[in-house]
Amino acid sequence: MIFNHKTPPYILTLVCAAALGPLAMNVFLPSLPGIEKYFETTSANAQLSISLYLTAVALLQLVFGPLSDKFGRRPIIIIAFIIMILGTLICIFATSFEWFIAGRIIQAASSAGLVLSRAIARDLTKGPSAAVMIAYITMGMSLAPMIGPVIGGYLDEFYGWQSSFYLTMGFAIFALFLVIVDLGETNQNKQSSIKTQIEAYPELLRSRRFWGYAITAMFSSGAFFAFLGGGTLIANKVYGLTPSEYGFYFMFISMGYLLGNLISSRITNRVGINQMMLSGNLVVAMGLAASIIVILAGSTHPIAFFGFIFFVGVGNGMTLPSSSAGVVNARPNLAGSASGLAGSLQLGGGAILSVIAGYTISAENGALPLAIIMFVSILCASLATLYVMRIESQISSGTP
Repeated sequence: MIFNHKTPPYILTLVCAAALGPLAMNVFLPSLPGIEKYFETTSANAQLSISLYLTAVALLQLVFGPLSDKFGRRPIIIIAFIIMILGTLICIFATSFEWFIAGRIIQAASSAGLVLSRAIARDLTKGPSAAVMIAYITMGMSLAPMIGPVIGGYLDEFYGWQSSFYLTMGFAIFALFLVIVDLGETNQNKQSSIKTQIEAYPELLRSRRFWGYAITAMFSSGAFFAFLGGGTLIANKVYGLTPSEYGFYFMFISMGYLLGNLISSRITNRVGINQMMLSGNLVVAMGLAASIIVILAGSTHPIAFFGFIFFVGVGNGMTLPSSSAGVVNARPNLAGSASGLAGSLQLGGGAILSVIAGYTISAENGALPLAIIMFVSILCASLATLYVMRIESQISSGTP
């Protein structure tokens, strides 16, 4: 493998760049009870380390997209990763909960890797091929959130909650190194100015196809983000799991996501991105419906909830690569901006759902409220997908 920072990157580089954000999001989750105890705060406040991180990611994606359309993908990712490393150091050495939250917000700069990897895929490929490339990127990327919480759980038990952040910083340095030595600039049609892009936003906002794909992504991933916001509380308060045990159960959704992306990479070119999105949403809906039925039947085993979360991962892995490809293909000349805006909606919606999930969970309510919230979210995603399919049908038939 020969690295060249003046040529298109290897898929490994894009995978590592895209994986940094999810790793920063997931690896510390088993440590939330320890963080709550260390800073002597409440569970609701500890959840802010998730919801405020997601909010910051949502806002930053509005910035990263246009900046990369103007200045290129490479310099934005490099600067963002350096900032993320500084945020991780703040988390490690925080002397108060406020400083810890500040570090988490700064860590959100890692999202540049995820949002711009999609734009890079669009720079290099088109149509369903972009969905396939995104699927390969996210398939490799899913290894980070799959094994991250497991490793984070054991690190927490043996070395304390800060150890997860040392792991994150090490991976961030490695990803930054790969980007510097391997990521050649792929944006060959840079916009003349940020002002020009802002003026072009109405064109993007008028695109019904963009909104259909963006809302599909927002509510599809919303089920996952609701799980992030409530899964740790359910593991700790409802099922009494240790950090390492929760890390093990978290693998169910990550393994499902890996499988879903594998399916997406193999068949999207044949069935098309719209059919893939709908199929993925149906997989999630059926899995959550089954979980709700089992919980209502009186099961108190963690598998009644966490086992069926596997299907949320499978469905998201099928849906999100295609919705991401649809977003950047809606207006190819604004691929970075479209990816950033869609990502902002996706993460903003996720932040709201994670907060809602955190406040509805208690030992008395069990896992049922969270399963219902996730189910409603995926129903909304399905409606958005059907809306896209209706628009495509109208375009094909020439109907205005």
